[in-house]
Amino acid sequence: MSKTILAVDDSPSVRQMVRLTLVGAGYTVVEAVDGQDALEKATAQRFDAILTDQNMPRLDGIGFIRKFRTLPEGKGVPIVFLSTESQDTLKAQAKEAGAIGWMIKPFDQAQLLAVVKKVAGA
Repeated sequence: MSKTILAVDDSPSVRQMVRLTLVGAGYTVVEAVDGQDALEKATAQRFDAILTDQNMPRLDGIGFIRKFRTLPEGKGVPIVFLSTESQDTLKAQAKEAGAIGWMIKPFDQAQLLAVVKKVAGA
């Protein structure tokens, strides 16, 4: 059975790149357009890992993680940031909220696959 990944980004082109990269490696990918959409999808379905952007309308990445981690569905799901942001203070806030990793966009497809395989398994 393939692993299911939630890709959260307000950019359709970024979601498409993540989806194409991961589907090509055998993962199932569900897309969310912002943190609020992700929260709704992540409480309705179990994911093996979540990749989220930070700057999004309605609910940003850190806000999404904080809300998701308070729910029973949010326990134990690895969350990795995939963002253009790279400030140490923001990374610290993300870690405090419950993220386990951070990747800078634009990302290298091989690096994305390696990170997802590490956090979600093959």
